[in-house]
Amino acid sequence: MDHIPLKRPHFFFTTAPLPCPYIAGRLERKIVTELSGPDAEVLHEALSRAGFRRSHSIAYTPACPGCNACVAVRILVGDFRPNRTMRRVSRANEDLQARRVPSRATAEQYRLFARYQESRHAGGDMALMGFYDYRSMVEDSPVETYMVEFRGADTVLQAVVLTDRMTDGLSAVYSFFDPAAERRSLGTYMILWLIDEARKLNLPFVYLGYWINESPKMAYKARFAPLEAFGSGGWRPLDVDGDNT
Repeated sequence: MDHIPLKRPHFFFTTAPLPCPYIAGRLERKIVTELSGPDAEVLHEALSRAGFRRSHSIAYTPACPGCNACVAVRILVGDFRPNRTMRRVSRANEDLQARRVPSRATAEQYRLFARYQESRHAGGDMALMGFYDYRSMVEDSPVETYMVEFRGADTVLQAVVLTDRMTDGLSAVYSFFDPAAERRSLGTYMILWLIDEARKLNLPFVYLGYWINESPKMAYKARFAPLEAFGSGGWRPLDVDGDNT
């Protein structure tokens, strides 16, 4: 982890075991700390480079008993080249206009979020989120955060990605899209957009969160090679079939 001069002590806690939402039959535990105070942004940067993720004003990393399936990954922007399928996805979405907006929740966003959850994650915790829960997810951030909205020519909201801006990259905190627009592959398109945006900003990385080879919900991230994975030796090229610890 980067050495950072903190203005006050920060405490780390381990959560109680809960059923893993990604791999059946396993338990999930996390190490968490609060991102607050005058050094919140600096701490967030250092922890992100050590494999942590942000949710609201909390930074966390998995600490699951007997399991290391969750691997923090980031895209090497300078080396990334889209494959044929990704180029086709980009062409299919050329009509969309991307607009960066402040991280402020709107009813329009929430309606899209709720449809996405009902279609893709019915029964999950996030499917139970009301508007005020959604607003907390979007607005409760102690770091530089914004949203990117994607709209068609008819101005209808098609997709949204909540993004953290860091000094070395962009972090895709959460994204959602119109589940009826399956042919657009909007999840893939938003990652491609973030890669292009990071390249324009001369940022070397796009942080994608955790890759889990055993989970179809997370395994797709390996398509955005070359990826780096964080393990005991720091950031190394992702070995899809090997050990990344």
